[in-house]
Amino acid sequence: MFFFENYTVLNISAFLLVLFGLLFINEVTRRSKGLSIAFYIAIPIIFTLFVWGKGNSENTEGNWFAWVKTYSALAGVIGFMAIRYIKRLQTNKWALLFPAAILSINIFEAVIRDFEVFSKNGIIENGLLLQGGPWNIINGIAGIISIITLTGWVGIRIAKSKSQDMVWADQLWFWIIAYGIWNMSYVYNCIPERSFYAGVALILTSTFAAFVGTKGVWLQHRAQTLALFAMFTLTFPDYSNTKYFDIVTTHNEAPMYILAILSIIVNLAVLSYEIKTIYKTRRNPLKEELYVDLKAYKDILVANKLD
Repeated sequence: MFFFENYTVLNISAFLLVLFGLLFINEVTRRSKGLSIAFYIAIPIIFTLFVWGKGNSENTEGNWFAWVKTYSALAGVIGFMAIRYIKRLQTNKWALLFPAAILSINIFEAVIRDFEVFSKNGIIENGLLLQGGPWNIINGIAGIISIITLTGWVGIRIAKSKSQDMVWADQLWFWIIAYGIWNMSYVYNCIPERSFYAGVALILTSTFAAFVGTKGVWLQHRAQTLALFAMFTLTFPDYSNTKYFDIVTTHNEAPMYILAILSIIVNLAVLSYEIKTIYKTRRNPLKEELYVDLKAYKDILVANKLD
């Protein structure tokens, strides 16, 4: 295969189990405050004290990124829960800045790692074979553009539904797709032995949940599924060394170049559209929502009873 290899019935079954498991837990916790507290606060506290980091696995010892990613994802989920369930935060401009800030930090963590891996060609680190090259720089720049193209967080509001989802209506499908391609390129470059799961599975779950499930809630879906998977990897740090999870990249340069170049092209396209919209509407993306005239934006408001 061009991008990945080692497909077996066992591997594909494990992949589907991860995929549907993430979708299921994300959905049930989204609908229940009690389950959210249990999964994203209580369990992480218990596991931090008694499970994570207690073994000797090379996949977690010294791997700063795995730890940072887990706790930053959990911080995002907990912050979003606070906005969803504490009414006074729903109109606080500093609280509404938090989703964009934590997402930007999350992306920037990966950008730093991409630039770091650029100089690590043929090195095995934390059980991963790193093949640094120009694709890391290209994709790192695309990640920075992804941060720049975040708009309309001032318009974040809570859905008038039982689940009280955090709706970011200005975060539309084109940004989500551009982010997904960038993120896929990142994991393909920087965590190759795990990218089929940390990339394909995670991107599919949040994208499917946002496009097919509850519209306008992509960031909430993304944070919860990322936190769940990050918790899984800290709990079972050697999962990628088992026969159940050994679909890996082909370690060829061509796919790395293709993903990175596609990533920067798509993100530049979103940036160009943002600039064009700003010029046309004279709206300030730092102070107001930018895409309020688009049908996709209006559909999100209707879906969440916010019209």
